[in-house]
Amino acid sequence: LLRRAMGKKKAEEMAEHRQIFRDGAAKDGLSQQKADEIFDLMEKFAGYGFNKSHAAAYALLSYHTAYLKAHHPAAFMAANLSLAMDDTDKIKILVEDALDICGLTLLAPDINQSEYRFIPVGEAGKKATQIRYGLGAVKGSGQSAIEAIVAARKDGPFVDLFDFAKRVDKRQINRRTIESLIRAGAFDCFNVDRAILLASVSLAMEGAEQAEASANQVSLFGGDDSDLDTAPEYVKTAPWSEKQKLTEEKAALGFYLSGHLFNAYAVEARKFARGKLADLSPSREPRMMAGVITAVRTQMTQRGKMVIVTLDDDSATVDVTVYNELYDPNKSLFKEDEFLAVMGKVSEDRFSGGLRITAEKVMDIAAARIQFGRQFAFSLSDSIDTAQIKNILLPYRSAAGLPFMMRYTRDGIGCEIRWPDEWRVLPSDGLRLSLLEKLGSASVTVEY
Repeated sequence: LLRRAMGKKKAEEMAEHRQIFRDGAAKDGLSQQKADEIFDLMEKFAGYGFNKSHAAAYALLSYHTAYLKAHHPAAFMAANLSLAMDDTDKIKILVEDALDICGLTLLAPDINQSEYRFIPVGEAGKKATQIRYGLGAVKGSGQSAIEAIVAARKDGPFVDLFDFAKRVDKRQINRRTIESLIRAGAFDCFNVDRAILLASVSLAMEGAEQAEASANQVSLFGGDDSDLDTAPEYVKTAPWSEKQKLTEEKAALGFYLSGHLFNAYAVEARKFARGKLADLSPSREPRMMAGVITAVRTQMTQRGKMVIVTLDDDSATVDVTVYNELYDPNKSLFKEDEFLAVMGKVSEDRFSGGLRITAEKVMDIAAARIQFGRQFAFSLSDSIDTAQIKNILLPYRSAAGLPFMMRYTRDGIGCEIRWPDEWRVLPSDGLRLSLLEKLGSASVTVEY
C-alpha cells in the first residue's frame, strides 16, 4: 500500500502511511524522529528515484550508445533516422545532429541508390562517412511501394522515368507516390528538371500500361514487338525556379535538403541586412535582419494578439516577436517560406536561453528593394520590341517603385535607357521571373 501511495504521489495517503510507519517503527524500538528520517528518505525517493539495478542498466545502455555514436556514427545515425521515419520534425533534428556534430554527409534520396530505410555509405574497407536518405521517409510513400521499387531495381538501374514506370509493379505504386518521390529529388539522377518529370508522370504511367497490354497481345498472338521499344519524350513545360523546387522539396521531406530558400536572396540581402543571424548579439539600437520564415504561431497577451515568427537565414534561426499593431497592417507578409526583412531590437530570451528580436518594422523583398535599392536594371544583348517589354512591366507599374533602367549591348557597343518616372516598377520576384521567362537570355538585377 505504501509503494502504491508513493507511485501515485498522493499527499493525503502519504500522510496516513507516515503515521502507520511511525507506529510500526515504535513497535520495533525506533524513535519517532528516526522513523521520520527514514520515511523522509523514502518520500524523496518517490519524487524521482530508481533502484541501483535500474540505474546501472540505463548507465550501461548510455555507454553502449555513446560508443556507437563515437566509433560508428554513420550506422548509428542511420538507425536513429530510420526509427524516426514517420516524424519529420524528429528527422530534421537528427539530420542537424548528423551534419553538425558527427560531421557526416547526407546524400539525397535516389531512386537508384536508396533503400526503404536510411543506410550508411562508405568506401570498401573504410569507415562510412555518409548516409543515404531512406525513401520510406518521403511523405506519401509506403513500405510496399518502396520495396517494389527496390525489387525492380535488381534487374539494373532505372534509366529514366518511363523505364521506371514500365518495370515497377503497378499494383504496389501509384501516381501520388511517384510525384512525392519526384518532389523529394529521388529522380534527380536522370538529370531532368523536377517540373518536367512531374508533368510527365501521367504519360509515363499510361505508356507503361499500353506497353504491358501490347506485350500481352504480342505474347498471345505472336508478331513483331519492335515498336514497343520506341523511346517516349518528356512533356515540355517551364522548369521550376529554385524557390519552387525547394518549397516542393520541403513539402515532400519536411525540410530543405538540396539547398536553402534564403540562398536565392543572400547576396542581395547583405546589401541592407549586413550581419548573419548566427552573429546576432543583444543591442539597444534597432538592427536590420533578414531571413526566410519557417514558422508562424500566435499567442494572446495583455496587449492583445502577438505573433512569433521564426526566421532562418541558413546560419541560424531566431524568433521574432511581432505585436498586433505591427502585425495587422502587414498580415500578408507572414507566410511560411517567404522572405522577410525585420528592423528590431535584439534581446536575450530568458525562457529559451537564446536571442529574440522585437520587430519595429517588417518588409517583404519588394519593399526592401524599394527602400534600399537605387534602380531596377534589365540588361540584354538581343534586339527586342519595346512594346513587349511594356506589356510585361504594365502589371508592376507603381509610383512608389524603383526607376527602370534598360541596358543594351551588341558588338561591343552598349547604351543605357532610363525609362520615365511613370514607368517606375514594383521590383518583385514576379517581375524578375516574367522578364526572364518571356525574354530569354537577359540579366535582371536590383542595383543598390
